[in-house]
Amino acid sequence: MYEEYYGFSERPFQLTPDPAFYYESVTHKKALSYLGYGLNQGEGFVVITGEVGAGKSTLVAHLKQKLDDDRMTVGEVVTSALDGEEMIHVAARSFGLDVTGGDKAADLAAIELFLHEEARNGRRTLLIVDEAQNLSIGALEELRMLSNFQLGSHPLLQTLLLGQPEFKQLLAHSDELEQLRQRVIAAHHLEPMQPGEIEPYVMHRLSRVGWNENPEIDGGIWVKLHKATGGIPRKVNQVMTRLLLLGAVEEQSVLEVDMLEAVVEEMTGDAAPAEASAKPRPDREGPAADAIARAKDEARQASNEFPAAPVAAPAEAGGAPDKGLLDHQIEAIEAAFAERDKHMSALRREVEKLSQERATDDLPADVDQRLASIEARLDEQERSLRHVLTMMIDYFESQGSRAAA
Repeated sequence: MYEEYYGFSERPFQLTPDPAFYYESVTHKKALSYLGYGLNQGEGFVVITGEVGAGKSTLVAHLKQKLDDDRMTVGEVVTSALDGEEMIHVAARSFGLDVTGGDKAADLAAIELFLHEEARNGRRTLLIVDEAQNLSIGALEELRMLSNFQLGSHPLLQTLLLGQPEFKQLLAHSDELEQLRQRVIAAHHLEPMQPGEIEPYVMHRLSRVGWNENPEIDGGIWVKLHKATGGIPRKVNQVMTRLLLLGAVEEQSVLEVDMLEAVVEEMTGDAAPAEASAKPRPDREGPAADAIARAKDEARQASNEFPAAPVAAPAEAGGAPDKGLLDHQIEAIEAAFAERDKHMSALRREVEKLSQERATDDLPADVDQRLASIEARLDEQERSLRHVLTMMIDYFESQGSRAAA
């Protein structure tokens, strides 16, 4: 929506990692230096850690673009809680090996044969393991054992481990990982962006989508944006998406500090504990506000019933298929808009009635109070519409987050 209003070629702050939007902050530049050094060694483990949303996946996507496909074969694993045997199987599959039905010994033999063939063909092999904090000690030990494969004195496999801060702590302090720790040849922890990097980061992403200074951005935003996001790139993307959406809805050509504050306040409310939402809501005058509340309740209930991605469940015998989260949200949003339209019609009739009374000079004594009430209700409808649009953005952002995690 907002990308059309401002004439962008695409969404500049999408959550899915895209190397085209890679921004080299100070910490990312250091990470690339460590990666370059580690890859030049051609052996052992390179470890990159960082908070959720710090840009690990985008960094790796950028790194892969720099690798020579003719000289390097890359396998990628995004882990769940794998044990040792599962880790070997998944690693084999990441290189495209057919290990269906094989046991651990067969999987290891297939991997070793593959690594020897790649080396004889003059190609190095890199295994990238994301979300390494989910791995068991046994799985990490199996990865260490894979690093033992050699052709003569030449190591056949190098491994890049990506993980959240808890993996950094595990690797540093676990007695069971001493041998793996000795094989780490380079490591770096991605820090949040510094306050002075927020503006260049945002401008970099906007420049990639054809931004021509529409909208303009108030210079007072940057310090507040850093404070609100802690300098975490994904959080910056989330806030900027909401801010641009608000600007498009209100048809603003300048994104100002008060708009950012409204967005941050709204997002902070969205992130409030679930029990806070159970508190009685203050009475509202318009039924559209009730419709919005019902829409939120239905979306929350649907999220509890369908925690995974919104894929339609198979139909029961003789019954209709269950609805996914997207279907629930669409129905709730449609209901909210229907209620809003009904209420707006009532407001129009009230204004027309007042206009007729003005024409006959037969104005009631409470006309000012009635006009103030109508204005307040119109403001409430605008806020309600903004909440509905926020729900839609929340859904697509949450799906993007799952895909990019």
